[in-house]
Amino acid sequence: MKKIHLNYTGKLFTYMLYTLLLLWSCSKSESPVDIVSTDTTKPGVVTDIKVENLNGAARITYSLPKSTNLLYVQARYPIREGHYRESKTSFYTDTILVEGFSKAGTYEVVLNTVSRANVKSDPVVVKVSPKTPNYILVNEGLSISADFGGASFVGENPDAAPIGIHLLAFDSKSNSFVEKDPEYIHGKQIDVSIRGYEPQENEFGVYTTDRFGNVSDTRFVKLTPLYETLLDKNKFFTYQLPSDAPIGWGWEVKYLFDGSLNEPGWHTQGEPLTVATFGIGPSAKISRFVLWNRLPNMYAYQNPKSITLWGSNVDQPKDVQLPRNSQPGDEAGDWVNMGNFIYPNPPSGLPGSQANAADNAFAAQGINFKMPSSAPTVKYIRFLVNQTWGGLNYANAIELSFYGSNQ
Repeated sequence: MKKIHLNYTGKLFTYMLYTLLLLWSCSKSESPVDIVSTDTTKPGVVTDIKVENLNGAARITYSLPKSTNLLYVQARYPIREGHYRESKTSFYTDTILVEGFSKAGTYEVVLNTVSRANVKSDPVVVKVSPKTPNYILVNEGLSISADFGGASFVGENPDAAPIGIHLLAFDSKSNSFVEKDPEYIHGKQIDVSIRGYEPQENEFGVYTTDRFGNVSDTRFVKLTPLYETLLDKNKFFTYQLPSDAPIGWGWEVKYLFDGSLNEPGWHTQGEPLTVATFGIGPSAKISRFVLWNRLPNMYAYQNPKSITLWGSNVDQPKDVQLPRNSQPGDEAGDWVNMGNFIYPNPPSGLPGSQANAADNAFAAQGINFKMPSSAPTVKYIRFLVNQTWGGLNYANAIELSFYGSNQ
């Protein structure tokens, strides 16, 4: 029995080995690379070409040739001296976008169709005349004015193009201009500032860049920064209004500005609109505010995520039910929307519920929110929490600090 078993096992092993070798042999004979096409016929060219000139770009439409092995259309063109770009689009569309031109002017674009066998057609040269690029329009349109501790740069980015805003300030110690980290803009509105300077005349500059490596000229201006200081919290006071959120667990509004980062802070009970109202003493032009969410879960539970600040410069502003959705400058009774703010996501990129120790350390220092330069002078604040990190209809916060000038 033992001998018969060994013979059977040996035969089985030999059969399995033979099968594996056969399979390996078959797979080895097959090419691991798919052949795209063996048709090396030169494809036809695009025809019926039309051009739509855009800011720093052009949209080219055309009719495709009837070549059956066509894969894509390629455009090659200069965007500035010594620099060329290529754009490609598949045979499923009749449009190609050429972009990245450094300035307005006339440029030649070479169009080729390309087959599945990587054979190019004869070239077709198209002239395009892009308009002034967005990065130049943004730079030229920026309004530069004195701001708290520095200068503000306000303007529009109509096409919402990705733009880099580079701010500079003259440093008398090094006798040179120092550049801060650039601000990358993707929206239609621009409102950025450079801060940290004394209220004495200084020279500031700005230039813009785009994602194609184009750089604008630098604009310079001399101005005197506005005086900025931490507003005196000893002059703050609670100004309870009927539509304010009910207080929970003794965490009253006064703890929002008691100068302590320890508990208690401000805490409400369930309320569709979570609002706290308080006075700040003399009328002040607020430049920014700092918010400390509650430790250790600054990105969770009832901690504020979406905030609106309402302000009033009336001596005794009346109560009003604030709207759920509003824009800066909107008015509601004696109150005006000073700005809408979003608490930033954890720097690590993790979801709020998974924020790590470094994220919490970042938030524990307090989060700065820049006030829009258009915000009015006020003497009363309504702190409205539109959304909490946990989606709850009640909120808490530990401390608020306001900077600006009441001179």
